[in-house]
Amino acid sequence: MVRAVFLDRDGVLNVCQVVDGKPYPPSAVESFAVTSLAIEACRKLKDAGFLLVVVTNQPDVGRGTQSIEVVEAMHDILRKELPIDAIYVCTHGRDNECECRKPKPGMLHSAAKELSIDLSRSFMIGDRWRDVNCGQSAGCQTVFIDYQYDEVLRQSPNVTVNDIGQAGDWILSQP
Repeated sequence: MVRAVFLDRDGVLNVCQVVDGKPYPPSAVESFAVTSLAIEACRKLKDAGFLLVVVTNQPDVGRGTQSIEVVEAMHDILRKELPIDAIYVCTHGRDNECECRKPKPGMLHSAAKELSIDLSRSFMIGDRWRDVNCGQSAGCQTVFIDYQYDEVLRQSPNVTVNDIGQAGDWILSQP
């Protein structure tokens, strides 16, 4: 069983647009930009032996306002720029009762089964309450990147940081 770092996509690995305190994913491949902090943090985590697994809700696909082809093109950029081992996507909206949409831990459970991940020795990094709840439900330690969105956490993370660089450093400091 291996250790992993589960990473939310928008706001954690790439730049997202914040409008009235709420984050939104990029709408076009041309506006998709991986942050330099994400590149550095992911390389450090990968060098330390962690699997890196992206887990992302992309409900705009299910709503029909975004195409799966655009989402996959964005993920191709992630694969090119980051040492990512796997990407799991939920395209369901809030009204769907699926097990994969965060805050439910379905994507983490699937990854654990398929990649032999020990969830109890793994971490979830995110910038929304759904990420924290998802990681905790799966039995991971949780790292919350606080961008001061107009949103309230529903559970307390293991640690709160300002960016993915600090998140990576905290994980690397853990036994």
